[in-house]
Amino acid sequence: MEGPKKVLLAAPRGYCAGVDRAVIAVEKALELYGAPVYVRKQIVHNTHVVSELEKKGAIFVEEVDEVPTGSHIVFSAHGVSPAVVNAAAARGLSAIDATCPLVTKVHREAVRFARDDFEILLIGHEGHEEVEGTAGEAPEHTTLVGSPDEADTIVVRDPNKVVWLSQTTLSVDETMETVRRLRARFPNLQDPPSDDICYATQNRQVAIKKVARDSDLVIVVGSANSSNSVRLVEVALEYGAKAAYRVDYANEVKQEWLDGVNTVGVTSGASVPEELVEELLRDLAGAGYGDVEQVKTAEEDLLFSLPKELRKDLQGKTDARALGGRVSRPE
Repeated sequence: MEGPKKVLLAAPRGYCAGVDRAVIAVEKALELYGAPVYVRKQIVHNTHVVSELEKKGAIFVEEVDEVPTGSHIVFSAHGVSPAVVNAAAARGLSAIDATCPLVTKVHREAVRFARDDFEILLIGHEGHEEVEGTAGEAPEHTTLVGSPDEADTIVVRDPNKVVWLSQTTLSVDETMETVRRLRARFPNLQDPPSDDICYATQNRQVAIKKVARDSDLVIVVGSANSSNSVRLVEVALEYGAKAAYRVDYANEVKQEWLDGVNTVGVTSGASVPEELVEELLRDLAGAGYGDVEQVKTAEEDLLFSLPKELRKDLQGKTDARALGGRVSRPE
């Protein structure tokens, strides 16, 4: 039955501190060194962000051997394995590590547990860049667990020396179910020192849970390869939304999705700029959903400093300007 039309706008949504840092890192590298600056993989998993950076002179490659010797390369927010770092160094590339600090934390955990001869049960999605980077820190000690069902079949060397770590962008509920099933089989399973699923992923899932229960339709702005965006669709459906879809852009919304819908829930993944959400809200307003109510479940004020390689060169540029000298680009 038709009733008043409105939008429930989830908060927090969109850019997290790690994504913001990574995108700014590419922009600052282009300012400092000039185009082109190469980026291994997508800097963050968002089609629009990658396209905008390409327009500014960034060149995205799959592997470091595609990058001309001596060039600048940025490692994406998802992190890389030591093998990739070494390959870049061997080609004489100037590397800027834009790995999210929360991913770096998981890498350090992997190194530490491997050093103590633990078997690491890494909960995550096979083929995801973040999982490849973390597993690459301790490949001989790491076993990937892709789902709760896989937890029932994993074989370990020593059930008394196992620890679980996880990809930072997973569903909190599904990850905890995987851990529960692992612990049922391996009672001495150790936990990581602190949550591996990042604050932003958790906050966006909590917000959409609250929105979903009152929504006929949930629209998540985010790209198909964005793990946290895809999880938001799944969580919305699990927590009561009658329908939920993911779009990169507002023009992908289909009219039939809105048929008979009174309340539309809106959120966005952690690698989505707010301008894409605003575009969706404008289109929804044009379709009669002009009443927007924000549903806020947390405040976020975390900021990360730029990668140390950029901070050093930015400081050098500032010092040179202060002295009235010319700034030369780093070799």
